[in-house]
Amino acid sequence: MVNGMHTIAPARLKPGVTPDSIPEPAAEAPGAGRDRLVRGNALIFWDLKSLPGTRFAKKLDAIDTDQITPAADCVSESLETLDEKWKAGSFRHLMPDFRERVHRGETFLIAGDRFAIGSSREMSPAGLKGVAEEAGLDLVVVCGNNMGDIFRRNAFNLGLHVVQSPEAVADARDGDAFSFDPVTRHLANETQGKTYEPVPLSPKEEEIRRGGGIFSVGRREFRKSVATRPAVEWADETDARRMTTTEQIIWAHRVDKDLQAHDLKPGTTLRVYADLLPASDGTAPFAIHTFNQITGGRTIHPRQAAIANDHFVFTGVEADEKQTNIGREFARVHGIEKPYYATPGDGIFHFYFPEQGLVMPGQFIPGADSHSRAYGAYGAVGMGVGSTTLGFGWATGYIYFTLAKQRRVVFRGRLQPWVAGKDIVLELLRRWGAKQSQGMSVELVDADRQLPIAYRNTIANMMAEAEALNGVFAADEITCDWYKRKGILELPYPRIQPGPDATYDIDETIDLAGVRPMIAKPFSPGNAFPAEEVAREHITFDKAMIGSCTNGSYDDLLQAALVLRGARGRGVKKVEREFAIFPGSGGVGRQIERPDPRLGGESIAEVFRSVGGEIRRSWCGPCFGQGPDSLKPGQRAITSFNRNWQNRMGFGGEGFLASPAVVAASALLGFMAPPSALGLEWDAEAFGV
Repeated sequence: MVNGMHTIAPARLKPGVTPDSIPEPAAEAPGAGRDRLVRGNALIFWDLKSLPGTRFAKKLDAIDTDQITPAADCVSESLETLDEKWKAGSFRHLMPDFRERVHRGETFLIAGDRFAIGSSREMSPAGLKGVAEEAGLDLVVVCGNNMGDIFRRNAFNLGLHVVQSPEAVADARDGDAFSFDPVTRHLANETQGKTYEPVPLSPKEEEIRRGGGIFSVGRREFRKSVATRPAVEWADETDARRMTTTEQIIWAHRVDKDLQAHDLKPGTTLRVYADLLPASDGTAPFAIHTFNQITGGRTIHPRQAAIANDHFVFTGVEADEKQTNIGREFARVHGIEKPYYATPGDGIFHFYFPEQGLVMPGQFIPGADSHSRAYGAYGAVGMGVGSTTLGFGWATGYIYFTLAKQRRVVFRGRLQPWVAGKDIVLELLRRWGAKQSQGMSVELVDADRQLPIAYRNTIANMMAEAEALNGVFAADEITCDWYKRKGILELPYPRIQPGPDATYDIDETIDLAGVRPMIAKPFSPGNAFPAEEVAREHITFDKAMIGSCTNGSYDDLLQAALVLRGARGRGVKKVEREFAIFPGSGGVGRQIERPDPRLGGESIAEVFRSVGGEIRRSWCGPCFGQGPDSLKPGQRAITSFNRNWQNRMGFGGEGFLASPAVVAASALLGFMAPPSALGLEWDAEAFGV
């Protein structure tokens, strides 16, 4: 391991502000007013397929944040009215009378395993908490195993009571009276006379919970964080031998340098300096609110901040424009400019920020979006956090991070024709099943050095759907070559690899020779099947869409164009269904207009248009049910997006997931199928890829 040090920029004070002029934090009474026993009745989310009311009844698993807060309700028109729509939208479709039931005293929300997986929507815990508070009540979320890590963190930050107790969930019945002690976290089903000890919290999580939440913790730590010059220090050779890539990056970025290497183990919570703290127009408002609450808003510039307008920008809805304007004004006040501030159409931030050279190997990047895990493709620890955690980071330069168990996936074997990153990750999610990654950090190993950055981006990005804390490809020759082609010859950190003595709770190998083009059916990315099998079902659809932060790169779109051009040579001239393409960034959008010799001198865009495809602007809208391309009730789409959960792409719609090549082939055929159904054979020499 190479010793090295890299310094992240210290806090930049506003004119007239000095470290000494920042007041000492006011004394706050931790947990004041929140120590009283909470009582209420059960509000149970039953799995309707399990025959509620019978002995086969089962609580609903895998309620994602799209169901807790539908996308249309994630909007805030001003900092003064942040949670109004969040409260109104809570479980809008899954339980329309949720607000009414909470107000009448059903304040113990009971759900199954994997509650609140998915998008890093601070709106979800904030909205749930707000629904109870407007009636003078406290809400307690009681769920089973493997709660969504971002929701869990957000809940502690905001003071929403969350309890993981599989036993309590299994016992609960409609109408049961519950109590919860906020001091001890003891949970009781008073109707049944049973008590439960929840899954314990780490000491730091308990400190944040009892200390008044993230605003109070931030105010207590702000002054010292401004006065402390951050430093990144890599592990020596002996310690690095025992660390995974994730562990080495976390260790190097630790705030508390007196922490010993043997203390770094799963469950350890520590403060970690961030290289970049990116948000979208959807997540920025609450991060701005948090930053202002901690700093006063006029003392420092936000630290390592970046904002991309990619979620609510082309809808034509006035409320969406008001939300976008919150981040725009914040950027103006603090002088945040390109490339740190991306205007509408510049790109989806998981493409745009790496494209701009803001994402580098060895970095620690907590982003206010679950798909920030995509930065693992570039050798960084990218993870999704909520807006309050991000705002805390903008104020202090660091966030609180709890180390997860480590898992390794080694990809070996020869990549098969038409197989891309999307097929690999869909096959991985299929194999992992309902448990998925179990919240672990995943070391992704391209053993035969054959997965380009575009493929790695898709795999790392969809560690969000895999419910991993993060997934990372350690930087190698492919990574370094990608940066060299961008003109970046020097990288800020040493090139690290997982230590030879690093240990993994789960270690597995995938033989790529056995992976075929895949299609994931509703309502889970893990509900995936070989595309050739799906083709026999002749499943038709209304729309085909390529792009998003998963598959919007030049190489992704080239793969689709090669399919279209090959099919044209076999007499297939036009698509059978509506076909829309969303480049990952404005830069990619411009690049696909240039001739490419692999397409006989045509541009990718020309090939798309020649068969009836339409090039859209770069944004996230249709992926999460926003804008004119979102699905209407009863519509079905095959897409290269990353999620196909219920109502994800539009209320009442059905989304299927596949690679750009499979989506392109399906668009021509009018039913879901791989390129082989068009009689196309992969010719690596002719295609030049």
